Amino acid sequence: MADVEMKPAEDHKDDGEKVEEAPKKIPPTPAAEIKSNIALIERAVSTLEPRFTHRVLRNLNALRKRLDDAALREAIDGVYPSESSVKKQLLNWLPAASTSDTSMDIDTSATPAAKPPQQDPVPEAEVYIRLLIIHHLLTDKATYAKALELSNETTEKIHAYNRRSLDPISAKVWYAVERAYEFNDKLAEARPFFLAAHRTASLRHDDETQASLINRLLRSYLQYNLYEQADKLVSKTTFPSSAANSQHARYHYYLGRIRAVQLNYSDAHANLQQAIRRAPSATIAPGFYQAVHKLSVVVELLMGDIPDRGLFRYPVLEKALVGYFEIVKAVRTGSLSQFQTTLAKYASQFEADKTYTLIARLRQNVIKTGIRRLSLSYSRISLRDICVKLHLDSEEDAEYIVGKAIRDGVIEGRIVHEKGWMECGGQKSGYGPEVSEVFTRRISYCLELHNQSVKAMRYPLNAHRKELAAAEGAREREKELAKEIQEGGDLDDDDGGLGDGF
Repeated sequence: MADVEMKPAEDHKDDGEKVEEAPKKIPPTPAAEIKSNIALIERAVSTLEPRFTHRVLRNLNALRKRLDDAALREAIDGVYPSESSVKKQLLNWLPAASTSDTSMDIDTSATPAAKPPQQDPVPEAEVYIRLLIIHHLLTDKATYAKALELSNETTEKIHAYNRRSLDPISAKVWYAVERAYEFNDKLAEARPFFLAAHRTASLRHDDETQASLINRLLRSYLQYNLYEQADKLVSKTTFPSSAANSQHARYHYYLGRIRAVQLNYSDAHANLQQAIRRAPSATIAPGFYQAVHKLSVVVELLMGDIPDRGLFRYPVLEKALVGYFEIVKAVRTGSLSQFQTTLAKYASQFEADKTYTLIARLRQNVIKTGIRRLSLSYSRISLRDICVKLHLDSEEDAEYIVGKAIRDGVIEGRIVHEKGWMECGGQKSGYGPEVSEVFTRRISYCLELHNQSVKAMRYPLNAHRKELAAAEGAREREKELAKEIQEGGDLDDDDGGLGDGF
């Protein structure tokens, strides 16, 4: 058989030869991305598949950060024909192109000329481009009024079109409308428009727009501290279950703020936990992530719990929660002076976060913690010393606070009015009747669990017959052994003798 020459594989390279890396994929320009997004929107309209529109909207936040006037003009020129009236309307919202942009030299021999479009794209594409222009105008303070005018005109067009394929984009438009009104300090004026649009969306069964408008209204109410109106809105409306996770996260955050102001801390904590679970990752939405955790820390303190220390070491939260970490330390140690100093130091930050009034409620928690520490350290302490140690205003305040702590079960003791001191009750014995009852319940539970486990055990069928056969064989061997002993046999002979020493 002839020898076969083995050729080296093409993948293997010599040690001295460098492996060429694959060229990195260049991301598309903003104008090219807008054109591809409009193609997806037209595909969604023609095939009645809203998933293509949702794919476009998922990249909206990343795209709007890269927009500029030139990219928007280029995208509009590439999508609309030159004679289109819609094109002229859209270009009027952008500044005119400079001479440097129009005088660029282009190698027409190497780059084939693109064919101009023959007709206008679908109305959804027009609203999408208007949405991009609104976000672009909101990046400059000088164009805030222009963005507000464009947003009002866009909402009128949405009502005029009345197309169900436009619903996902219109939900994003209402967020841009809210931002335009807020930047122009006219958020209260937008409330009637939001209410009217919500009624229209409810009649059309537009769940995405309903969810967006409910969040817009709640934000408007909470911005002006109208918590009663916000609570009425929540009670009179039903948030759509099919809304996106981002809308659910905002809704639960607003609910958490409302419940916290209403002293319903357990429900507020549950809503804030839902907001944290449904919110995007911290790298995508760091501002929202920080706002939710700030409120969650305060609510946990109001519930009497201490947040986990590792939360304040998270990279996104480390700097944002510095003041809240100082408040946590003051509440944990029961130091009223440290609490007052921290509250005064970070008052501006707490007011900006709209948590100042909630943090001010923690004063009673700090005092209760301090009284509990004093009751553990002293068997008897005067009310005057309590005022000095807890930095209270008068002995009457100390007497009232101590009496309330005793009535609420925070400490055990009694107040002696004649002598002006507090006698602290002794610590409960670890072997009292309550402890014995607890141990009795635990032992009963363990015994019941053992009995139930025994009843639940299963055995293989006819397994006992093997044991009976083995026992019968052992009895037969014992009978044979006894018979040999009776006959006088020498058992030591089987071992070959015991040796000379015996």
